[in-house]
Amino acid sequence: MEALFYIVPTIMLVLVLFAAFGVLRRSREISRAWQSGLTAEARCLNAYTTTSGGGDAMVSTTLHHVYEFTTREGRAVRFEERGGSATVVPGDIVTVRYPADRPEKATARPPAQGKLAAGTGCLLAFFGVFAAGCVAFMIGVHAMFSIADDVLP
Repeated sequence: MEALFYIVPTIMLVLVLFAAFGVLRRSREISRAWQSGLTAEARCLNAYTTTSGGGDAMVSTTLHHVYEFTTREGRAVRFEERGGSATVVPGDIVTVRYPADRPEKATARPPAQGKLAAGTGCLLAFFGVFAAGCVAFMIGVHAMFSIADDVLP
């Protein structure tokens, strides 16, 4: 039974670390695309939403866009991006930025390094507080069981 109080927070810590890694990876991809200086005109092929939650949980809706563009080398690239502008509809032409070595990591978001850094920082701070709470819980449980072992025969 005691192990349960260590296993569950450890699993939660691992999940939070994977989430933090994903946030950092996507932030770096977007930043690289902005800094590459390569742009292309892309056509929005599709726009759709996904929802999560429901029941007793809050419902959240995410907007997705599917874009297609041609690189300077003539390669056709199709990519999907979450959280784009709600004013972009299928058939619209938008400017995308992409790194030369990985054009499939393109973004249609306009450059905003400060906004990207602030958003990434806030998410990482939240993950850090969550991870610290898991560690504090495990330390508290360990202390509680240590006291119980000393007091009980």
